[in-house]
Amino acid sequence: MMELLKKLSLCIAPSGHEKPIRDLILEEIGEYIDDYVIDPLGNLIAHKKGPGKKIMVSAHMDEIGLMATFVEENGFIRFCSIGGIRPANLVNTKVIFQNGIIGVVGVEEKADPAKLKVEDMFIDIGASDREDALSLIEIGDVAGYYTKFALMGGRVTSKSMDDRVACYIAIETLKNIKDCPNDLYFVFSTQEEVGLRGAKGAAFSVDPDMGIALDVTKTGDTPEANKMAVKLGNGAAIKIKDGSILCHRDVVDILKNIAIRENIKWQPEVLLSGGTDAGAIHVSRAGVPSGGISIPCRYIHSPSETVSMDDVVACTKLLTAVVTERFSS
Repeated sequence: MMELLKKLSLCIAPSGHEKPIRDLILEEIGEYIDDYVIDPLGNLIAHKKGPGKKIMVSAHMDEIGLMATFVEENGFIRFCSIGGIRPANLVNTKVIFQNGIIGVVGVEEKADPAKLKVEDMFIDIGASDREDALSLIEIGDVAGYYTKFALMGGRVTSKSMDDRVACYIAIETLKNIKDCPNDLYFVFSTQEEVGLRGAKGAAFSVDPDMGIALDVTKTGDTPEANKMAVKLGNGAAIKIKDGSILCHRDVVDILKNIAIRENIKWQPEVLLSGGTDAGAIHVSRAGVPSGGISIPCRYIHSPSETVSMDDVVACTKLLTAVVTERFSS
């Protein structure tokens, strides 16, 4: 259980560069699906055939990251962000490029800490000069946080729980399915962190009857946090709203009713900002009734995203119960 989650979270695969994580996921799910496609946007669309409702489950594979944009004469690398990175989370943080080169994010001495920007930062990979740096990385190379996977009681902290913990839940759900009454499409999507891009194409291709996005969500349980009903350890969060979607009431009710019936711990989620793949799925073609199962997560988009394994288990049970539900026609 932990070994798979660790492998998924530590894989370096920022938006647009998802091949390493896609290969890892495909290796895990191959014997549990009937077929799959890798579409032009790089989405992994895994199909488990069944006679009933066509359900699309989407968990995004990509993570936030950095991209090299310029190398100074002294060998320091300028970069831009891929996705929503807070500059404060980068200060003196170690990062690793996809080719294995490790660096430290430094900050210019003149930078105002209160107004810190990515433009005030650089990556130090130990290069002696520009030529040395360019022998190790190229402009356009991408990096992610370089951190450890750690247990804290019943909680796990690591980089990229957003959204590798959801990929883990999707994989475990596929393994759990013994009887498949529905026509299931498990999408491991690309480029969610830069605008839900992969899910848009995947939803158009699959054309599902119902969409469910798996993603992390914020919590309101840290000191002086913004008020929010979601707490770490309080179970699967059933999405009602976020910045990209007002979830379809029928889908919300399905998720709630199944959670109650199966005695799965759950909590309501109203996320005031941010979005998930559900935001792309629900406006595909003529529209798709969509909702979300969310994993409570502290310190999102930092090197230390933290989740409760009790919540992970609850989300896995809920998703398994939903995709194996026998819906009336």
